[in-house]
Amino acid sequence: MEGSRYHNFRDFFGFPDFGRQDLLNPAWPELPHPTLPRTGPLLPAIARRDHLLHPPYQSYDAVPRLLREAANDPRVNSISITLYRVAAKSAVVKALLKALKNGKQVTAVVELKARFDEESNIYWAEKLKRAGANVIFTPPELKCHAKLLLLTRRSEADDSMSRYAYLSSGNFNEATARLYADHGLFTANAELVAEVDQVFRYFITGEEPAHLQHLLVAPFGLRKQLLKLIAAEAARAKKGEEAYIILKVNSLEDPGMIAALYEASQAGVRIELLIRGIGCLVPGEPGLSEHISQRGQLDRYLEHARIYVFGNGGAEKVYVSSADWMTRNLDRRVEVAFPVLDDALRAEVRHLLDLERADNVKARDFHNNYLLPAPGQPRVRAQENEYQYLKKLAPRRKA
Repeated sequence: MEGSRYHNFRDFFGFPDFGRQDLLNPAWPELPHPTLPRTGPLLPAIARRDHLLHPPYQSYDAVPRLLREAANDPRVNSISITLYRVAAKSAVVKALLKALKNGKQVTAVVELKARFDEESNIYWAEKLKRAGANVIFTPPELKCHAKLLLLTRRSEADDSMSRYAYLSSGNFNEATARLYADHGLFTANAELVAEVDQVFRYFITGEEPAHLQHLLVAPFGLRKQLLKLIAAEAARAKKGEEAYIILKVNSLEDPGMIAALYEASQAGVRIELLIRGIGCLVPGEPGLSEHISQRGQLDRYLEHARIYVFGNGGAEKVYVSSADWMTRNLDRRVEVAFPVLDDALRAEVRHLLDLERADNVKARDFHNNYLLPAPGQPRVRAQENEYQYLKKLAPRRKA
């Protein structure tokens, strides 16, 4: 089909209607969340327990809806958010503007060097600034790629302060949330929200986050903590104990992290890599990486979530993150990896990840050979199975 004179990759998101229904993906309507209420306030539900959101399978509307609720709640007094990619028609920023109108303190850490979205980010940053928000632009040498939201609210009982957070691998962007497969955590866990507050304090005061027990934050400790976790698996393997790492990222490029994975493989650690983009580690090399395998997955949704899994002697650790294992992410960006502490939610993430590990329809290996099912082997398309799994979790509509 004839197009304009010049094209770029963004044009792939907007192909015209060819009138060929047989070329279209079957409809996967957005699913309601199984534990968040469909109507009414969200904050009480978040106060009771953690909730995981899996866009685009589940509706992303819970995020702007939470912000609208905070904007209208007289007891919410502050909202802090990181904005990396802002939608052209942003319900997120419109909710922040409403919050400012209602007298809330709003802090927005805005990244101006978000490729393709600089114009939109500048436009909304100016709108927020004029409305009275504390808009913080990151310094040229340090991008903010972390996706964080923090709300502070006075209790009805005794005027004490409660905090709520949303941590995600994906942007605060309703448009990309329909295309990018991500995971986000709603939590009121006191330890987690206190550490999220430390990250925002860094942007406001310059005080580096310290004494973090749960969050892994770049450029301050993410690399060091990941190397420590890899070394712990290697030590277990040398003792003859089960040791494994599962790493899902967009890209694996950092020489130091690759060297650590090679060393862990040589110690006997089983390492599975799920890499959508750049992979600079060579798996399956005798004497170097024979315990390392790699696959990647390209399907109707862009695999955008980063997940780090460490065996940890049977007490498995699962982190969701915004950070690839690239030098720029580990050393020159503010990134956050957060643990999934709730047992049921951790099992949920692992199940979705296990479906991706079994894909034999849309997966390829390190050499870009498709991993097709053997004769008699069942066909496994991970994203299709993930949708069906989450559909079973979704509450049924009342007749």
